[in-house]
Amino acid sequence: MKTLLTYIAFVYSMVLFGQNYTLSDSLQQQYPFINWEANNIKHADSAIAFKKLYQKLDNIYNNKEEKLHIFHIGGSHIQADMYSNRLRHYLQNISPKAKGQRGFIFPYKMAKTNNPLNYKVTFDGEWKGYRCSRNDSVAWGLSGVSAKFKDSIANITVKANYKNYSKNTYDFNKLRVFYDEWTTDYEVLVSNQNLVAKTVINSDAHYIEFTLNKTVSELDFCVKRTDHSEDAEFLMMGLELMNDNSGIEYTTIGVNGASFAFYDRSAYFEKQLLLYKPDLFIISIGTNDTYTTDFKPQKFKAYYEQLIGYIQKANPDCAILLTVPNDSYYKRQYANPNTKVAAEVIYELSELYQMAVWDLYEIMGGFNSSQKWYTNKLMPKDRIHFTRKGYDIKADLLLKALVNSWEQEMNYPSGSILKKIIKQ
Repeated sequence: MKTLLTYIAFVYSMVLFGQNYTLSDSLQQQYPFINWEANNIKHADSAIAFKKLYQKLDNIYNNKEEKLHIFHIGGSHIQADMYSNRLRHYLQNISPKAKGQRGFIFPYKMAKTNNPLNYKVTFDGEWKGYRCSRNDSVAWGLSGVSAKFKDSIANITVKANYKNYSKNTYDFNKLRVFYDEWTTDYEVLVSNQNLVAKTVINSDAHYIEFTLNKTVSELDFCVKRTDHSEDAEFLMMGLELMNDNSGIEYTTIGVNGASFAFYDRSAYFEKQLLLYKPDLFIISIGTNDTYTTDFKPQKFKAYYEQLIGYIQKANPDCAILLTVPNDSYYKRQYANPNTKVAAEVIYELSELYQMAVWDLYEIMGGFNSSQKWYTNKLMPKDRIHFTRKGYDIKADLLLKALVNSWEQEMNYPSGSILKKIIKQ
């Protein structure tokens, strides 16, 4: 695991130094095994929700006041926020009014796991991490990760912008702290109380919200024990950095090793998702579900449908993009045949619920294509994750597919919007 985390940190640090669009004609000639023609958003033209999504994107592209919220859920690819942050950067720079708030995050270092490098949370005290993808037994919320604290006080600093390749900061004037407010063992306090204009506790969604009297780029707060019994404990479930900006908010939810079954263990996932009204929800769960010799397609389908139900409850008009997992190897020994079966389930759900599909498995080249990606240094030896260039290509493929679909819906000349976005 340490080797994997070191690799992810290295790749991500490399990603931060550049944002050059990769999908040139020469690249396509260099990697002929990639099915470039398959790179499209399928069935979006028959989904009413995507028509509404593209109209909102178009408003933002034309520098109008509009708010749009994208959720992207998955496993280790999303926890590290590599290709998803690349997409965030592209979309939040389509116009001067495109940059929305940073939104929901988790201080992964508290749980002793890898944190995205585009924000930073520092803290003191001893914390113990719990991930829904392990044999842990605590309460989880939207993030699927929690961190437990049992000392007397912890001082925490959240920095909204850290080593990000976007020049604009994610300033905020509201902070939400998601935690186990059902106990009275601890209180959460902003260190400089003069900054706080209003405090609200939401017991149903388990958070405390501080409205500030000015906008900041970083904030100090503390967790302070009020009950001195041995059983006293504080459980961190996430943070949210909020402001009044219009534009695009891109929220990532990712847990290393997470599958649908593991997210199903997050008791407050649905309650916290209902705080939001997502316009686009990208589902990139499936790699870990298929990483087994006993894959059960019907169970996979049932979990998938359950998540779709949660999303539609939060917003019945949400555009949902089902992404087929990448081709991968099982224990580095043989190509995983379960991904093709999972793809069949995803297409079945797409037709049943009139939702769109981005088929990364087909785009990569289908069964055993991960070996070619590895041979060409686009994947590491595990043939599950990607190298820096592999993640760049993955992000740029999804951007191109999404923007091409948007151009078609809004009757733009092919490539006209994409050309402007990649020059930002």
